[in-house]
Amino acid sequence: MKAVIFWLDVVLLALLTGNAPGAEAGRTPASNAVSTPFLLNPARVFDTASGQTHAGWSVLVTGHQIAAVGPAAQVPAPANAVIIQLAGMTLLPGLMDIHSHIFLHPYNETSWDDQVLKEPVAYRSVEAVLHVRDTLLSGFTLLRDLGTEGAGYSDLSIKRAINEGLIPGPRLLVVTKAIVATASYGPGPRGYAENVLLPKGAQEVSGIPEILKAVREQAGMGADWIKVYADYRRGPGGQQAPTFSLEELRALVEESHSSGRPVAAHATTAEGMRRAIEAGVDTIEHGWGGTEEIFRTMAAKGVGYLPTLTAVEAIAEYFHGYKPGESPATPEMQEALRAFQLALANKVIIGCGSDVGVFAHGANYRELEWMVQGGMSPTQAILAATATNAKIIRMEDKLGAIRAGMLADLIAVPGDPTTNIQALRDVRFVMKDGVIYKQP
Repeated sequence: MKAVIFWLDVVLLALLTGNAPGAEAGRTPASNAVSTPFLLNPARVFDTASGQTHAGWSVLVTGHQIAAVGPAAQVPAPANAVIIQLAGMTLLPGLMDIHSHIFLHPYNETSWDDQVLKEPVAYRSVEAVLHVRDTLLSGFTLLRDLGTEGAGYSDLSIKRAINEGLIPGPRLLVVTKAIVATASYGPGPRGYAENVLLPKGAQEVSGIPEILKAVREQAGMGADWIKVYADYRRGPGGQQAPTFSLEELRALVEESHSSGRPVAAHATTAEGMRRAIEAGVDTIEHGWGGTEEIFRTMAAKGVGYLPTLTAVEAIAEYFHGYKPGESPATPEMQEALRAFQLALANKVIIGCGSDVGVFAHGANYRELEWMVQGGMSPTQAILAATATNAKIIRMEDKLGAIRAGMLADLIAVPGDPTTNIQALRDVRFVMKDGVIYKQP
């Protein structure tokens, strides 16, 4: 009911502004319904090129794009423009989280195994609709969703529903099922009887022919990226260990790149990272076991890094007795921060990817706060979630900055997040593709 009420509110606002998403029987893409120009007057505008905020600047949005940016006196508004005053606020590019799982919800609510085994895909899809709504309203206007975790190709339907204006949500880049080595991903097989046939959280493969088939299937269905698990908990006693040979990973990357799709690699061990990087992947996810040598290689090759620090904190809280603000960091949290600091020191391209789904959707801002705790300045963390992420996903010509010609994905928060990163907890204004979804 809350989702319905929210969407009705969005439609009412849009109709009042002549900016109605889904105008034709709910099926016209929201981006096709933009008509009214908007003049946004915040207290300051964040400039990703300089890393500075500019007081007294205005932004003119026409259609889906930013038409003009600069001192208010130099940005005249058309006669029919709707003027939106954002007093005391900072206007920023829409934030991006490029490691998310919209089909998961926090493990202290339902374990990962139970979500995959006991929640029907239709039920999980309803949850995903609420998750993408919460994400958009929290100021994250783009997600790269790295695997449906047993929900098959359902991410393609959520992406389509957003694009067609049926539901509110961020832009989605999807990988569909993700690719894992046989018997190297859950649920099980460890801990289950050998005669139990379990659904899997990703597509299992062994050998190059099966790898090529999986890449081609996922690409053919519409995946934007290909994701591979370069290591996982398959070692003795469940320790992390590499899952694919270098030759297998090379074949996966070559086929993915041949189809025009970048590759994201889950890798938490130094050897898993080494193989993935040598094979030519485009991003490393997690990377908690990375060494200085590994991070130097990543920097030299231009491989992006998504550290997912908040997921480590969430797991510590759920299963290891960690209490935020009270307990010392667990060994796992210390390891993740150490890796992040090594990557930062070695000038690796670090984006913002949180593994949200492990923790609550809409709380993605926690990752930026952890990045600041790990040694970034607030400005560096904001750049990671905007301009750097845009570069990693190869959309820097369209997103991640406030300048004329860019797509109008914009948010505003009270105060100045370049001096207080916690300001991002309170997003008051959200525009995506020129459509307003939230305003004071």
